[in-house]
Amino acid sequence: MDDKTAKPDLSGQCGQVQCTESVTPTDLSFEELRNKFDTSATHALVRREIASKPSTHGSATRQVVSGKIFKKCKSATFQIDGATYTIVASPPGGAGAPREEAPRPPPLPTPRNGTPPKQGALTIVRRSSSRSKTESCSTPTDEQLDQLDLETEHLPAVDTPDACDKAALRLRYLLRQLNRGEISAETLQKNLQYAAKVLEAVYIDETKPAVARQQSAPTLVFRRLADEDDELSEVQPDAVPPEVREWLASTFTRQLATAKRKSDEKPKFRSVAHAIRAGIFVDRIYRRVTSTALMQFPQDVVRVLKTLDEWSFDVFTLHEAANGQPVKYLGYELLNRYGMIHKFKVPPTILENFLGRIEEGYCRFHNPYHNNLHAADVAQTVHYMLCQTGLMNWLSDLEIFATLVAAVVHDYEHTGTTNNFHVMSGSDTALLYNDRAVLENHHISAAFRLMREEEYNILQNLSRDEFREFRTLVIDMVLATDMSFHFQQLKNMRSLLSLAEPTIDKSKATSLVLHCCDISHPAKRWDLHHRWTMSLLDEFFLQGDKERDLGLPFSPLCDRNNTLVAESQIGFIEFIVEPSMGVCADMLECILGPLHSGNKSGTNAATEPTIDENSGAESVNKFKIRKPWITCLSDNKKIWKEQATKDAEARANQEQEENIEVQPPPEE
Repeated sequence: MDDKTAKPDLSGQCGQVQCTESVTPTDLSFEELRNKFDTSATHALVRREIASKPSTHGSATRQVVSGKIFKKCKSATFQIDGATYTIVASPPGGAGAPREEAPRPPPLPTPRNGTPPKQGALTIVRRSSSRSKTESCSTPTDEQLDQLDLETEHLPAVDTPDACDKAALRLRYLLRQLNRGEISAETLQKNLQYAAKVLEAVYIDETKPAVARQQSAPTLVFRRLADEDDELSEVQPDAVPPEVREWLASTFTRQLATAKRKSDEKPKFRSVAHAIRAGIFVDRIYRRVTSTALMQFPQDVVRVLKTLDEWSFDVFTLHEAANGQPVKYLGYELLNRYGMIHKFKVPPTILENFLGRIEEGYCRFHNPYHNNLHAADVAQTVHYMLCQTGLMNWLSDLEIFATLVAAVVHDYEHTGTTNNFHVMSGSDTALLYNDRAVLENHHISAAFRLMREEEYNILQNLSRDEFREFRTLVIDMVLATDMSFHFQQLKNMRSLLSLAEPTIDKSKATSLVLHCCDISHPAKRWDLHHRWTMSLLDEFFLQGDKERDLGLPFSPLCDRNNTLVAESQIGFIEFIVEPSMGVCADMLECILGPLHSGNKSGTNAATEPTIDENSGAESVNKFKIRKPWITCLSDNKKIWKEQATKDAEARANQEQEENIEVQPPPEE
């Protein structure tokens, strides 16, 4: 059959059949569909076709189906009840034939020439007509929205077709009411829950071979496709990674909820297209609601947070701008900036309550150093390590979430005294945790006990597996801040990095990062470091006063009358901070090197070229991160050494004066 004689005539005009019967087109069998097609309008069309081209009458280009005359063609389009149907004919064994063999009807009667006919397949494809699109996609008027009742008690079942219309109308109404600020949180929550249930109940109709209802009917396959203008429906399974397909299938299909799906059937990617589109709409609603409910920041705080990405971030200025609440605003900003609030559906008010209680816990004992300022400083330094080095690209969303929360709570309810003081004084906390990582265990336990309360539970929407992983990560990271583990932690990481192909556990990596950030103030700008040092010494001296009152020996650096400040800081930098930051940098370069080499075309603001010591030429193959702490450590150590020299001279002069005073007067 020559395609040129077939396509121009029938593909565009094969029956504009308008029916008045109240039958849903998607529920029609082939027999009912054919009966609707057999109307007077169809008879008139066929007669006009034959009359206009009498040369074709009685030729081989005509075919009889159930007594009706059709012209042979590859496709024919007609309308029934506002829906457009296209019948596609496939040759026997051709590319258009169905892949799965459907039940075959009895063979047609043998023609007079004795040659049995070859059967092909017909596929009826239903597409939305322009009329139905207009009706379903038109924006409801204000009058319709004003008459809408937001009560959810009498809504249709979520798995009915009417539920989709109801949900769509309510979502649009919610948007309008949000803009006006005229909706309660309870009503909003109930309607969003209903819309979510409707999405979960979206019916997935797989391609199924239909059983012929009449022996003489050809094999038919019914398939319901998405609208032609739906770009998501054209996405092929191979166009996305398997993980994404798995997420789409598990989130937007009733893979586990429906009992109608056979166990051996797999959801098709094409079948979730509408659910994805509706899910995106609800996702936008959620973002809109979240953004309107986000905590408001004072302008002074916003101004200070513009420097949040700097290594030497001034948390003292933030403390003043935030009226003594740096954890509240900085913690909120970080969790929002990394998308954790949206990703893990953290209610903004719950997060604000949680951060407020965490801040109160840091201020409970009025510590000069281990307070909310220190918590905010460590959290900001962790942010620098995540963002400016590129470490965030190696971690999952849940691991980033756990790292940020661990940084915020790592010294929660710190008593201002060391673990050694708790052990030596026999405190209740030391008895509870058997003298092992006393404070660190308390920080973790107290934080998770707080999150068990409903009004502070920022983890309420995590799955069970997510919660277990989150909790394990936070425990590992906070326990690693115990200074008694310091040298063993560095030794283990050095040994690991010395291997030819080191494999670094994410928990160990984030634990080392948090530990280094916890002791990083000597690696910051001098004015910040000096202020931190004075605060820490004040706290040490207060502990020394308690030890003196209890008759306990002074802990190191806790005797206010015999502490060499400059020398202690030089030793702290040389033996603790510098080695820690060096190992951490080596670890980050080992981790991020493969990621960087796999994306050489992009630029990384956290990297810098390296100099080959032998050739003196720049090496572009070896990945290096920027290390602003090296300059700060060097400058601070130089200042401390100058201060130590001055202190030594001052002590020498003082001793000389004391010796002169105690010398006996010369004999007369």
